[in-house]
Amino acid sequence: MAIDPEELGHSKSDLAQALREIRVQAGLAGDRLARRCGMTQSKISKIETGRTIPSLVDVELILRALEVPAELAQRILDLARVANTEWQDVRALRRKGLEKKQAELAALDQSSTEIRYFLLSMLNTLLATPEYIRASLAHVPGDTSKAIAKKLERQTVIYDDSKTFTFLLTEQAVRWAMIPHRAMVMQIDRLISVSRLPNVHLGVIPLGKYIPESPLNTFTVYDNSLATVETETGIVILRDRRDIQVYRDAFAMYEGHALFGEQACERMADWSSLFLGGL
Repeated sequence: MAIDPEELGHSKSDLAQALREIRVQAGLAGDRLARRCGMTQSKISKIETGRTIPSLVDVELILRALEVPAELAQRILDLARVANTEWQDVRALRRKGLEKKQAELAALDQSSTEIRYFLLSMLNTLLATPEYIRASLAHVPGDTSKAIAKKLERQTVIYDDSKTFTFLLTEQAVRWAMIPHRAMVMQIDRLISVSRLPNVHLGVIPLGKYIPESPLNTFTVYDNSLATVETETGIVILRDRRDIQVYRDAFAMYEGHALFGEQACERMADWSSLFLGGL
């Protein structure tokens, strides 16, 4: 199913209205529907008023309880999938202040226990040196000092042993020279250091290795509950369990082609020496 970003703002209210109308047409009171679904009446009320976005499982339970015909049920499930998808436009994020996005990401870091990062073309905040972070925001107009401070503050989460972080970095992500060569040497030193933390699994995927599938975007998977996909113009946030599983499966496939441990450290040291040779 194709998802139009312009539809996302309307899908939540449309889904709430559709579920409410189906229940009313079935002649079933909210409390009776709640009992059939194993939910509270309060939850049904919040779903039907749009205050809560139901998961695909919630919607499936409601549709089965109401004995909705298959064709209509599929249309409602498609609507639920759109409602569980969010689009964050990069220009809107900049207008609101990038530090607010960093606060949102910090909350996700704190609420998750197993986070997977696939980094296609550059490093992310948790792995970056201060110089790399400043360079990554150099093209953004206006004062970025608050965003930089929030990014640096977020890095402390990587030392939380109650969480597991898995990073998959392509060779391009490691070697793309966002900063001068001497600073890139320090950046790769940080990658090697972080890779040795007990709760961090850092893998690198060298160029030239035969991989039958090609990644299109950087993405992150938080536990089994949420996935984010980065594009040039914004971020797609996915909450549909089927979409999340697609990215978990893709991550597992790329993970099988990555080098870890001392092999990864040795390869990164080789790449660092190339920057040393350019000094």
